[in-house]
Amino acid sequence: MHIYDSVQKTKRKFIPQEAGKVSLYVCGPTVYDNAHLGHAKSALVFDLLTRVLKADGLDVTYARNITDIDDKIIKKAQELGKDIQEITDFYTDTFHKEMQAIGVARPDIEPKATQNLDAMQSMIATLIQNNHAYVTEDGDVYFDTASDSQYLSISKRFQEEDTKQERVASSSMKKNPADFALWKAVKDASVSFSSPYGAGRPGWHLECSAMIEKHLAKPNAAFSVDIHGGGADLLFPHHENEAAQTRCSSNHALANYWMHNGFVNINGEKMSKSLGNSFFLKDALKEYDGEVLRFYLLGTHYRSNFNFNTQDLQSAKKRLDKLYRLKKRLFGLAESEETTPFQTQLLSVLKDDLNTSAANALIDEMVAKANETLDTPGKHKLLKRETMANLHFIATLLGFGVQNPFEYFQFGVDTQTKEHLAQLIEKRNLAKKAKDFAQSDKIREEILALGVNLMDTPQGTFWEKI
Repeated sequence: MHIYDSVQKTKRKFIPQEAGKVSLYVCGPTVYDNAHLGHAKSALVFDLLTRVLKADGLDVTYARNITDIDDKIIKKAQELGKDIQEITDFYTDTFHKEMQAIGVARPDIEPKATQNLDAMQSMIATLIQNNHAYVTEDGDVYFDTASDSQYLSISKRFQEEDTKQERVASSSMKKNPADFALWKAVKDASVSFSSPYGAGRPGWHLECSAMIEKHLAKPNAAFSVDIHGGGADLLFPHHENEAAQTRCSSNHALANYWMHNGFVNINGEKMSKSLGNSFFLKDALKEYDGEVLRFYLLGTHYRSNFNFNTQDLQSAKKRLDKLYRLKKRLFGLAESEETTPFQTQLLSVLKDDLNTSAANALIDEMVAKANETLDTPGKHKLLKRETMANLHFIATLLGFGVQNPFEYFQFGVDTQTKEHLAQLIEKRNLAKKAKDFAQSDKIREEILALGVNLMDTPQGTFWEKI
């Protein structure tokens, strides 16, 4: 396995700290609103990474946090007149459901900020003790960037005084403009937590470092985790500050490998809430099957910026349709998990820094060759068995082709119509059983008039949307 390291700016052979085991931490959502396509892209990339690592025989422990302490959450709760936890529980549940819709598995560990304040306060205490943090008269606690000789070694930036470092208001009591908050004092009646420095809330950068140490890091290891990932926008200041906190409070660095996925653009323009062009995943799921979105968003290399537009999305759907039509062609055959040369090739290109473009090209070629052979006379038993094995491998490794092929082509038909179709099919089956073929044909015409095709197979009668 080779991974492009965002910090070292080169592709590196992946060697885990502990043979056969991988620790992976990815920055998760701040749960104050619905997930947008940027969240989906990042979640898909690291879902794919875990699948590839596991297929390569590695035992993966994957953690992704939930930020449920944030000024944006508090503002949302105030706007809606609701309790903070009601807001965070709702959007956490919504996030989980939307990730499930695009085939993203839940991480092994999903720590919430509110449940890990002990780890955060412990890290703050250590940083103060090690002279890497200081408490202001107001009760704020800041990381002293001047005390860390390796600060900016992650992002390779030159510090600018006006660089925005935090999600909370800055303080004139900072020693250096670059210093960032570990703990922000709260003087009003808004949400706060107790600490040795007074009531307040933890800084955003602190939570990931503290939770990594608590849930993943091992004593005397050179790195807290093997791989740390997230969107490219997190490299600075978020990941820079995480790395500083970890190395200054422990005997190890934060991560051996850093992975960052590119931005999502909407029709050529960077997606941003400030620009008003955020595309919520829930809206895309109304128009397209979640697996189509998965296929589309993984269609370009994860490090490239992704330009979302409906024309390319339609093209991606047609490409995935071909895979499902092959699966439908072999419907009813026994599942097969035997190893084939195609599977070896597919895993090989994905082990090369998740080269999904090459993977999709291999899949296209496999589908075309299988159809070409199946079009010729003969039973093709070996080809069918190997193709069934290949389809199973694709579904496991990439999450493509996981559905019943007939149900895949039913997307966009409402529940009431589906229930009506089921009733008509049952009536038609009864008519055929009674040898009332005139009635059977009449019902078939009624079914076709609903805009679907009907297929009778040894496994039963199925339909798909035209």
